[in-house]
Amino acid sequence: MAQFGLTPPRRWPDIFYGWYIVAAAFVVMTVSSGFGFYNLGVYLNAFIEERAFPVGVTSAATATFFLAAGFAGLAVGRFIETYDLRWSVVVGAVVCGLTLYAAPLVDTIWELYAFHILFGFGYAACALLPCTTIVTRWFDKQRPVALSIASTGLSIGGVLLTPLSIFLIDLWGISGAGPVLGLLFFIGVAPIAILLFRGAPESMGLSPDGDDFVGPRQQNAVTAKGVAYNEAVRSRFFAFMTGAFFFAMMAQVGVLAHHFRLVSQRTDSMEAGSFLVAVLATASIVGRLIGGQLLSKIPSRNFVLVLMATQSISLVMFAMAHSSVALFVATVIFGATVGSLLMMQPLLVAEHFGLRAYGTIFSANNFLTMFGVASGPAVIGVLYSAVGGYGPAYLTMAAASALAVVLFFFSERSTNRPGGPAANN
Repeated sequence: MAQFGLTPPRRWPDIFYGWYIVAAAFVVMTVSSGFGFYNLGVYLNAFIEERAFPVGVTSAATATFFLAAGFAGLAVGRFIETYDLRWSVVVGAVVCGLTLYAAPLVDTIWELYAFHILFGFGYAACALLPCTTIVTRWFDKQRPVALSIASTGLSIGGVLLTPLSIFLIDLWGISGAGPVLGLLFFIGVAPIAILLFRGAPESMGLSPDGDDFVGPRQQNAVTAKGVAYNEAVRSRFFAFMTGAFFFAMMAQVGVLAHHFRLVSQRTDSMEAGSFLVAVLATASIVGRLIGGQLLSKIPSRNFVLVLMATQSISLVMFAMAHSSVALFVATVIFGATVGSLLMMQPLLVAEHFGLRAYGTIFSANNFLTMFGVASGPAVIGVLYSAVGGYGPAYLTMAAASALAVVLFFFSERSTNRPGGPAANN
């Protein structure tokens, strides 16, 4: 693999180096989500307000971000299987930084779509896919805990950095804030990746979880465990698991996009909407950390089924809730599922198929589910406009989550550890 030439010690005082990988992934996902994923609505609103773009046409630009990220992820998955993963992260940070820096130049609809497409390309290269891949490589027995800690950065970014973006855009407008946000994005991602990321523990003479020493001649045998890409994507488990997450994430992201508006409308209070958005993010963080601990005690298959079923129940509650208390309860329950469900995609891929072709398999899974992610907000918006309210729209998303339960139930049973029966085929 191509290297940057910086070699940290294999083990810093009494700490397995993999935990530094987790910390670095946490920071990268905090920055990329705070200035990226969670900021999409902020950027969109700024462009509408400052450029007077039509709301309907402009809203579809968000979908192009997700679709671009999905397509780019296919190439990123193959790239990081062969080359130093840090190159992908650095290039992604450069693309995202330059795209935000160019925000003042966006004056037409086609430029707005180009902005979101380029941003999606960069996001795919530096965010969820490479970060979950590197954590997955460094841990086996402690993988659920490591992934839960690293992916908590996704929620922290929304809590800490998105409000900063709102403040800067309110202060300077998108023209003034865009270059600053672009610089912050690059600084918060690229240096961390260069200094701390290392592709696999075997490259430093270590083994996953910091167990027994693995010499250079053994490392290929360790990383080769698992199923080949072509075999994996034709398997029953891949098809049913991907279908389940398609519908589960369609419901989840759709509800996330409309949560603030739903609460604000039903309570007639913008403050209540803002408060429950913060509650949702907090519940997401707590749920993810608890989920990481629970996965060491219960099968991941059962955990996912409970998450999807609970999400469906919470959306039924949203459909019927009108009081502040009912909305609060529904938000907490839904937020807890948000915290853990996203973490389960990479974990299931690694558990069932091993590490041999993890990056390409997960990128294919992520690409297909991204169509669900992209359609969720639009489906709720169309249903809301058709019936004049959120009730039927949220019941439809509850049905989508219930369908996810059925699909995942009929998938093959996960082996729960790489190198098990499925991974050694």
